[in-house]
Amino acid sequence: MNQQTEELLALISDYQPGGEFTGAYNIREDGGCAGRRSSENVVITSKLGQPGIDILVKPGTKGETVYIPACVTHSGVDDLVYNDFIIGENADVTIVAGCGVHTEGEGESRHNGIHSFRLGRGARVRYLEKHIGIGEGSGARRINPVTRVELGPQSYMEMDTTQIGGVDTTERSTEAAVGEGAKLIIREKLLTEGKQTAVTDFTVTMEGEDSKADIVSRSVAKGKSRQSFRSVMRGNSRCTGHSECDAILMDSASVSASPDLEANHLDAALIHEAAIGKIAGEQLIKLMTLGLSEQEAEETIIGGFLK
Repeated sequence: MNQQTEELLALISDYQPGGEFTGAYNIREDGGCAGRRSSENVVITSKLGQPGIDILVKPGTKGETVYIPACVTHSGVDDLVYNDFIIGENADVTIVAGCGVHTEGEGESRHNGIHSFRLGRGARVRYLEKHIGIGEGSGARRINPVTRVELGPQSYMEMDTTQIGGVDTTERSTEAAVGEGAKLIIREKLLTEGKQTAVTDFTVTMEGEDSKADIVSRSVAKGKSRQSFRSVMRGNSRCTGHSECDAILMDSASVSASPDLEANHLDAALIHEAAIGKIAGEQLIKLMTLGLSEQEAEETIIGGFLK
């Protein structure tokens, strides 16, 4: 790994410079592999015919963490990767992903990650994904993640995705099919500033009886940035679905939210909530009376909102 990769890894995962990941991992650097290790229960292999890896988690695996970060460390790199996760029955694992993009020149840097998950009966996955852009270059930093999820009977998946700075454009697409008795939880945290743009597109279909989905997006838009949130939730059986978009609007930024609920079964219970607004003046005043400047008060409120 080069030094820039180590810096990015420290920002998007719990990697410590000079150290190494424990357990199974695959580190992607500028379109290639900078390090890989499988474990007894998690097998990582290269794909044939296209860039990316297959990650096989054996049935019954418990308590393991799998790291699959991707880093773009130079301007002019256009990275595309396909990662497929097969999670065996009754496995319980944490997957730490994320992408860091760095530019030092005029050329843009881009990472497109297409991740597919298939969870077996009773499997449980906690998926953590951080995105960040850094560097002094004028080239655009672009990250476009695509996630496809298939939850088998009685399985559970929690997705925690965070993008809190430096990414000029992002298009975030997630599609999920939730099986019988399965549950999907998604928590998105997003910050844009300057002239950055961000598009979030969720499509969740609850196919199985007693399936559940809970999606919450929290975002802050600063400067002249633009955000768009779209959520499509379909209930094709007896199910429970909740979708929520909360956004703080600042400066000359704009945010749009488009909920779409589709109930195709008499016992499908679907709810959507959306709230977009500025920071309340009384919140600022209260913190400023405690000795904070206006900027410090705003940062405190935003930090708590995106926590």
